[in-house]
Amino acid sequence: MDPLALTLIELGAVVFCLGLLARLAGRIGMSPIPLYLLGGLAFGAGGIVKLEGMHEFAHLSGEIGVILLLLMLGLEYTAAELFTGLRRSWQAGVLDLVLNFLPGAALALFLGWGGVGAMVMGGVTYISSSGIAAKVITDLGRLGNRETPVVLSILVFEDLAMAVYLPILTAMLAGVSFLGGLTTVGIALAVVSLVLMVALRHGHRVSKAVHSENSEVFLLNVLGAALLVAGVASAMQVSAAVGAFMLGIAISGATAHNATRILEPLRDLFAAIFFVAFGLNTDPTSIPPVLGWALVLAVITAATKMVTGVWAAKRAGIARPGRVRAGATLVARGEFSIVIAGLAVASGAVTHELAALATAYVLLMAVVGPLAARYVEPLVKPLLRPVRVAAKA
Repeated sequence: MDPLALTLIELGAVVFCLGLLARLAGRIGMSPIPLYLLGGLAFGAGGIVKLEGMHEFAHLSGEIGVILLLLMLGLEYTAAELFTGLRRSWQAGVLDLVLNFLPGAALALFLGWGGVGAMVMGGVTYISSSGIAAKVITDLGRLGNRETPVVLSILVFEDLAMAVYLPILTAMLAGVSFLGGLTTVGIALAVVSLVLMVALRHGHRVSKAVHSENSEVFLLNVLGAALLVAGVASAMQVSAAVGAFMLGIAISGATAHNATRILEPLRDLFAAIFFVAFGLNTDPTSIPPVLGWALVLAVITAATKMVTGVWAAKRAGIARPGRVRAGATLVARGEFSIVIAGLAVASGAVTHELAALATAYVLLMAVVGPLAARYVEPLVKPLLRPVRVAAKA
């Protein structure tokens, strides 16, 4: 069969199936990410049917998906909000980092994956899924709850930590020397600092440069700027994803709101293909040997996220039910854990066992997280009621 025809047929079938999976996920009240990953596993190496024609397209589309995910995450915040969130939540953020980075890093060292593997797995287990958390808060009607600003502050801290973590990880994956690594990280931090300064003082000019009343022109301006900045950032040894995130922060006000609205369908499409592409590159037969370790990590890091949320909400003076809800909302891992693992696998610096472990772990956490957020309060309410009664007495 003609290669172009084969690619179009496979791509059409995959996108159509993604729509069916997203509809199924919506009906059962869960994130579609695990289903996208399972779809990729089913049609990749070692899967039920191997897709031969769309690998090259899937790789490029996956990269665009990562850029759009980070761009739209940056659009959610202004630079001032990032600094404010950092001041408010830095103690909880540091606790979150320590409690949730260490389990993944320790397991990687135990399995003999070295310092690079430890850095990757630490990031995979550290960062919560902002997308899943935001969807859970919205779907459960918790936007006005007192614990929600606490959860969002921790997510902001994690996003800011990613702006520092990703350049360091990129340098380690590239295998540069210690001096070269310091230079790369220094350049990355300088670029991040410069962009934040520009966003604080001249964000309105950046917004004006990409804004247009014509939706077609606006879409082309924003998407073109994101790809351009991501490419320049990558050329400067800064992660392309970080470049897109920084551009998102620099765009503010009504422009950011309109950009989010107009880019959302594109993000959903390319992000879905990214998760499928990650699954395509993971042999499903490699998952069973690491499934036990994924379960261990899932139990430990679900507990550590609960501790983080409960402690942060307690410091904010929130009652026990709100503390429990805050912890449960942070449990899910998803898009950014896969982004980190995907960067590592693409570099060739880590084993495919790590990709299998990350996939199994994210599958578990992306399912458990929304369920925990929905059902943990009813489950623990009988335990909390006697305490409240005693307090009233």
